Amino acid sequence: MASAVLLVVALAVLGLATGGDAQLQNGFYRGKCGSNDVEAIVQGVVRARFARDPKIVAFLLRLLFHECGVNGCDGGLLIDGFGTEKTALPNLSVNGYDLIAEIKTELERRCPRVVSCSDIEILATRDAVALAGGAKYLVRTGRRDGRQSRASDVNLPAPNSTVAQATSFFGRLGLSQFDMALLLGAHTVGVTHCGVIKGRLYSHGGKAGATDPSLDPSLASVFKKFVCPNTPSSDNNIVFLDDQPSALRVDNGYYKMLQRRRGVLSVDQNLYGDGSTRWIVDMLANTDNFRAFFPQALVKLGEVKVLTGAQGEIRRVCNRFN
Repeated sequence: MASAVLLVVALAVLGLATGGDAQLQNGFYRGKCGSNDVEAIVQGVVRARFARDPKIVAFLLRLLFHECGVNGCDGGLLIDGFGTEKTALPNLSVNGYDLIAEIKTELERRCPRVVSCSDIEILATRDAVALAGGAKYLVRTGRRDGRQSRASDVNLPAPNSTVAQATSFFGRLGLSQFDMALLLGAHTVGVTHCGVIKGRLYSHGGKAGATDPSLDPSLASVFKKFVCPNTPSSDNNIVFLDDQPSALRVDNGYYKMLQRRRGVLSVDQNLYGDGSTRWIVDMLANTDNFRAFFPQALVKLGEVKVLTGAQGEIRRVCNRFN
């Protein structure tokens, strides 16, 4: 049995190393911004923001997923205006746009029309993950920005998605079920709001008063009594997706929560309830593998349907097309 699990893990890890666009390169901007080190500039701005507001890590991870999960990593989510991706319901609570704009302004000052907004998203997320205790990792750059952004294209997994539904979504991006389980680990620094989880607490399965039996009863009781009472006024109360002492660190605490039936979102707890992914949760909770594997999954996500070469454009500002 142990050898079979090791084989599955080995095959999954091999899958983490596949894919990507051949025109992306490590150090793509080296020598393209005069004497300036583009990646160091991005890192400096991210570090300064992180020092003031560590929540920026969660903001950037969510922004990256909502970006790359719709038509690929082309900066479409950053565009302002009626009917753009930014205006779609799942994206109304996305944050971090101001940091991307701040980085872009600094880079435009030093070398105009060189660095894409799409690459800024990737680099900023990479640096934020490391600042929050995650592993440092290399990313390839050379993306170009897209010229379209439509709210009608936004079709992201719901907080109550089953494993099958989430696996299908990630599969359409060219990502595996193993990638999916790793990327949901971004919830180690995430939060949600009571309005999102009240269905689990008060009307599971459409039955009034029913609580999701997959949720630890003691945690459900705490939510009902103190965090998310069944009144509209509690809808916007914040709920951490990881144990609060660990909620600002990129670590494997999220998976340990799932083992204890304390996953806040159904899509999270379903990872442990489904036999096809329970082994992944156990492996990531009981080892340090998340630290190494999570960056590899982020790299794969960041190379979904990218534009390179003469495709797209390099925007002057990130929230509008040239």
